[in-house]
Amino acid sequence: MFTPPILQDLTNPVLLAQLQLALNNKTKPLGSLGELETLAIQLGVILQTESPRLTSPQLVVFAADHGLAKHGISAYPSDVTWQMVDNFLTGGAAVSVLARQHQIALTVADCGVMHDFAAQPGLYNCKIAYGTADTLTQPAMSIEQCGQALSNGQALINTLPGNALLLGEMGIGNTSAASLLLARLSGFPLEQCIGAGTGLDQDGIQRKTKILQQVLQRHPDATEPLQALAAFGGFEIATMVGAIVAAAASNRVIVVDGFITSAAVLIASRLDPLVLQRCVFSHRSAERGHALLLEQLGARPLLDLQLRLGEGSGAALAWPLLVSACSVLTQMASFTSAKVSPASS
Repeated sequence: MFTPPILQDLTNPVLLAQLQLALNNKTKPLGSLGELETLAIQLGVILQTESPRLTSPQLVVFAADHGLAKHGISAYPSDVTWQMVDNFLTGGAAVSVLARQHQIALTVADCGVMHDFAAQPGLYNCKIAYGTADTLTQPAMSIEQCGQALSNGQALINTLPGNALLLGEMGIGNTSAASLLLARLSGFPLEQCIGAGTGLDQDGIQRKTKILQQVLQRHPDATEPLQALAAFGGFEIATMVGAIVAAAASNRVIVVDGFITSAAVLIASRLDPLVLQRCVFSHRSAERGHALLLEQLGARPLLDLQLRLGEGSGAALAWPLLVSACSVLTQMASFTSAKVSPASS
């Protein structure tokens, strides 16, 4: 069974005071950069330095298929999963464009796609099976498969350079898995956790809700985080959880995208709450359950652009804010160095 690494508590009052003092002495009115200052302090704490610098950022799109998708819970067929993986790898998807624009390395992890891909640059093969089982009749994965996916995520992180991990995902049906995980682990009513996903109309949402209610009732004993993950989650979510805890253990900045990646963070934080010290939440998505999930995590997202694409698109869009936050700390002049008069006391 998977044993998460022991995380270091990053709480450091001395460093925190030094970072705050450095920002207060910059050539600006006190606190005038608002949330950017909060972000700068968080990045300094994660990287344990007064001069944080982000190096070799890695965006990983975790991809897999879901057996439950055959029940019509998505507006798109499961074939779209592998087709979009191809699109990521050939550079045509939104996240491919954004990662290229911001010079972020992009890796696609095949965690359980119902397709065989030729070995190629940018593709990491950690396939457990050709999609999860139908959770309407049995757990999505066995405990052994879940453990293997978690270990695969850890192994993937160990192959990647840099000190920042941006989370992305692809898997037709995975908003359903995220909704089930949120409902079971938070206690929120299931119907409040379900949204349109890839674009279901109202009838489609009602059908999706009915099916997910049956799934939730089918697995009443899956109450612990890893039990719930095995019962409801996809291989991409489980692999992502393993990657998150590995990234946290190496004190990387973890940039969280939308609803599905936040569900993975929910599982990881239930394994060790200190994971959340390393997480920057990029945005609040338009998916209905995401606001509830952010509330559950105590998260303050950087953006609210009504995104609902997934892929890691929100994480990539927010990335320049992290770069700017570091630049303010490391490059902005102080009142003393710039010979600017500070505010009157």
